[in-house]
Amino acid sequence: MDLNATFSALSDPTRRAILARLAEGQASVMELAAPFELSQPAISKHLRVLENAGLIRKGRDGQKRPCRIEAAPLEAANEWLERYREIWEQSYQRLDNLLETLLEEQKPKSKRKKK
Repeated sequence: MDLNATFSALSDPTRRAILARLAEGQASVMELAAPFELSQPAISKHLRVLENAGLIRKGRDGQKRPCRIEAAPLEAANEWLERYREIWEQSYQRLDNLLETLLEEQKPKSKRKKK
């Protein structure tokens, strides 16, 4: 999986909206274009970026070209991000511990917990 292509494709709000729609189920190009005030060529460019990143796949159903979401690149991006979530959680835990210590130190001596 090419994380650069995935994150580049996800950097655009229109493409994220298209993926959100496809998460509900496959849709035609016309259905995907409907909520946007963009030309058909502009929507096609967005779809091409998503397809090149492996985030969507176009099928063939007669004259229609239904699109569907491909989960593998999103899963790879999530796995990459997950490592950093763990780092942030550890940082937040250290901050929580520090705040607890500071609050404990601010209490009058008679009200502090006996350890």
